[in-house]
Amino acid sequence: MKIACRELTPGLWPDLERLFGPRGASAGCWCMFWRLEKGEKWPDVQGAPNKRRFRKLVHDGKVHGALAYAGDEPVGWVSFDRRVDFAKLDRAPSLACSDAERVWSVPCFFVKSGWRGKGVADALLAFAMKTMKRHGAEIVEGYPVKTDGGKKAPAAFVYTGLEPMFAKAGFTSAARRERGKQRVRLALR
Repeated sequence: MKIACRELTPGLWPDLERLFGPRGASAGCWCMFWRLEKGEKWPDVQGAPNKRRFRKLVHDGKVHGALAYAGDEPVGWVSFDRRVDFAKLDRAPSLACSDAERVWSVPCFFVKSGWRGKGVADALLAFAMKTMKRHGAEIVEGYPVKTDGGKKAPAAFVYTGLEPMFAKAGFTSAARRERGKQRVRLALR
């Protein structure tokens, strides 16, 4: 089935809520993990507090992202925004960079069970890159998980995407690490 992507608007909140389900996509994250402010503890915001905060950001137009659809069914999500809007990125020493104010980031994907491995994340990444370029982005970063010899990793650990997907889209390594999340970049201009 063809995958169609749409940029997030407040009017699409019901579709996002339907996709994320009662658990908030991944253990109550509601796409707030990278937005945690210094000093906040995950158990204090997980679940309903994250949902309320994310919903407010969406309704205030302060979140960029896209939903993927198969027909009328939402099957995937990608979050993207200016890197400085993801406060936790700069607090992760392995992901730090010196030009954060010029960078947009793609830190999170969620693909509905049953739709994984079918090109949904690829379609979302391609759509996100076009949308970020339209918003004036110069540089885009991703933080994919380094694959370990082709072994399949649990979905909960690959929410930032996989290296081959970013490489196929033209991203190159910005900071190679032995394992874990990598930092990859693509110049849009």
